[in-house]
Amino acid sequence: MRNTWRRGRTSETAAALTVDEAVRALARGESTTFQRLVGELTSRPDTPGWTVAADHCLADRLRRGITSAWQRGWQPADLVRFTTRRHTPRHARLSTDAIADEMRLYSPGTVDDRWHEQLAALQADVWWPDDGPHTSHWCRREGVDHAVYVTCAIDLIHLLETLPKLPPVTLPPGAGKPGGSETGRASNNADTDETSTRRPRPGRDTSSGSQGEGRRAEADQRILGRVRALLAKAESTEFPEEAEALSARAQELMARHSIDQALLAAETGDMGGPDGRRIAVDSPYDAPKAVLLTVVAEANHCRAIWHRELGFSTVLGFPADLAAVEILFTSLLVQGTSAMVHAGPRRDARGRSRTRSFRHAFLNAYAVRIGERLRGAADRAAAGAGGKDLLPVLAARDQAVDQAVDTMFPNLAKGRAGSVSNYEGWVAGRAAADLASLNGRSEVTGAFRGP
Repeated sequence: MRNTWRRGRTSETAAALTVDEAVRALARGESTTFQRLVGELTSRPDTPGWTVAADHCLADRLRRGITSAWQRGWQPADLVRFTTRRHTPRHARLSTDAIADEMRLYSPGTVDDRWHEQLAALQADVWWPDDGPHTSHWCRREGVDHAVYVTCAIDLIHLLETLPKLPPVTLPPGAGKPGGSETGRASNNADTDETSTRRPRPGRDTSSGSQGEGRRAEADQRILGRVRALLAKAESTEFPEEAEALSARAQELMARHSIDQALLAAETGDMGGPDGRRIAVDSPYDAPKAVLLTVVAEANHCRAIWHRELGFSTVLGFPADLAAVEILFTSLLVQGTSAMVHAGPRRDARGRSRTRSFRHAFLNAYAVRIGERLRGAADRAAAGAGGKDLLPVLAARDQAVDQAVDTMFPNLAKGRAGSVSNYEGWVAGRAAADLASLNGRSEVTGAFRGP
């Protein structure tokens, strides 16, 4: 019995050392050494129980890597999205399984509701039998051999262990569900490439532990459900006038709800604090898409910080405003992308493709013009919506958002828009923006239409 136990311990120790060597070889770019070590981890006939021990070490290292990611401020959706960006969808599926495995360590009551939503959207479930090894089931599902699993696992371990720190926008699992926003108390260790343009403003807050919070949350979901339905119709209709009317109604619902909640919070003294969420900014043309998100955030009294290398932005603001930003950005991006594709490819006089420069200029111009329309509309909406009673409320919430940004990103660099080289694309983009159905706060009051 003792010899069997020792052999088991020896196999696990040797496997752990081999995994360490493989991760280091990958980090150093030593492909020949890496492939040799993958072969060793896949099979070592002279060592009893080797495959089981190696798979156990890989699973344990993945689990610890996921835990480390949470401690570094990452969320499930961020992690899977970044894995896809750096590797392949297969790697992303393995990361989803690793997340599901790691989340079994926590009681559901200690996990933030937004985490539960992300896990559900990712379908991060333990789909393999509890009493069986994940590896064999994963290989069967993917239709690959064991060596592919080992390679993907080591790739993912290296990625997890080299993630940059992010200021957390929610409590990590195991810390309990928050009674209020943690954004203002977040870590300021943000060693990624972040850029921002200045100017936020808030709308309302739902951070309360009372039964009133539950009723407000239900009302929020009803409003957002109606907004999403209206925007879905606006995006799918072939008639611009109908899209404009549907989007205007959506804007009206969002703005009135946000302003009402801001005034209610001021009356009750329940100002709460700003919150945050991360929104994907995907390639291609990620720079102009980040500009579009920034101008939408500014018009909705929020701030967007672009993590250039990570494929997303952190948006800070009050909850209703954050919901509006995500919905409106998505809708405007759909409209802009559709108009860009409809414009077709471009070639110069010599027949060389100019499509990429055209589309880059198109989306940049689209974002800039949308920003102009939103800013003008938002200023007039704020002036007409609540008068003098609303101005102190907005100013206080502005200050709270600014303070949260300064706390979370003390070394924030103010970004500059890149240059464009295709005049035709720029003109077409501005024209598309003029035709787009705005989802900004301005049109929403019903007092006017956007410029």
